[in-house]
Amino acid sequence: MTLFDTTLFDKRRPAEGKPARTPQKAARKARKEAARAKARRNGLDERLLGPRPKHRKQHRTLFLSDIHLGTPGCKAELLLDFLRHNDAETFYLVGDIIDGWRIKRSWYWNAAHNAVVQEFLRKARKGATIVYVPGNHDEALRDYTGLNFGGVDVIGEAIHETADGRRFLVIHGDQFDSVVRYAKWLAHLGDRAYGLALALNNWLHEIRRFFGLSYWSLSAYLKNRVKNAVEYISSYEQAVARSARDRGVDGVICGHIHHAEIRDFDGVLYCNDGDWVESCTALAEDETGALSLITWQTFSWDTDLANGETEPADEDDLTTVPTAA
Repeated sequence: MTLFDTTLFDKRRPAEGKPARTPQKAARKARKEAARAKARRNGLDERLLGPRPKHRKQHRTLFLSDIHLGTPGCKAELLLDFLRHNDAETFYLVGDIIDGWRIKRSWYWNAAHNAVVQEFLRKARKGATIVYVPGNHDEALRDYTGLNFGGVDVIGEAIHETADGRRFLVIHGDQFDSVVRYAKWLAHLGDRAYGLALALNNWLHEIRRFFGLSYWSLSAYLKNRVKNAVEYISSYEQAVARSARDRGVDGVICGHIHHAEIRDFDGVLYCNDGDWVESCTALAEDETGALSLITWQTFSWDTDLANGETEPADEDDLTTVPTAA
């Protein structure tokens, strides 16, 4: 028998009126803190790790392509910020999401790239439909069409019906690029040159961010002013629209050329959702079936979006971050 209760001096004893923390909750919290610490070490902005906005923009469908995860030119942090502020019933990933060409040459993958993948998988777990239509840079996935990975359906092409009953062919669009089809070595050579231009782009982007300026793409600026590039874009758009007309659909949604646009070609609506290495754009469908382009070249914390309410964090907020190479 003891003279007094030693538990009075036990610091591990739960406070009056507060429930004891279960080992499972403590373990989850420890994993989250470890993941966030690793993310900070790998350069992911802490503002992309906090609770998500409570009032996110709701869309019927979102189309994104040419993200090029696995390359230094990918604007993964801007895309992650976009995904945290925008939700949809259906997401179409319209090719070149992961850049297999670049990864074969040299490994590049950082915390932001991993967080983008985790965000798409999180949306699938929360009930969104994720449809992946591979392109030429992730062409290896074309061998797995018809399969589902982690809630993501991989298909060669799709027919999407809008809320107002229009039917759109959804393809990446490399099928209409003669260089990719008939001179692949030249396509790879051009890809390396494009990568150098994007590296310069990234350098300029960091300087502009330091001075508080918004994103601006040098490569897109030059591309829109070179006569041959402008002519190539025009002929590409016409070829894609002509194919859609032959298929008997109302329009086509594609990517590939990194040039966002909505344009009517003799009654066929051509929609290109752009990219996330230059223009940072997505194509959105609202509840009426109307299609529009969204440009996301500025982080939410540099706009009024950062002042909204946030929702409580849950277990899905845990971001697993590998060591960057």
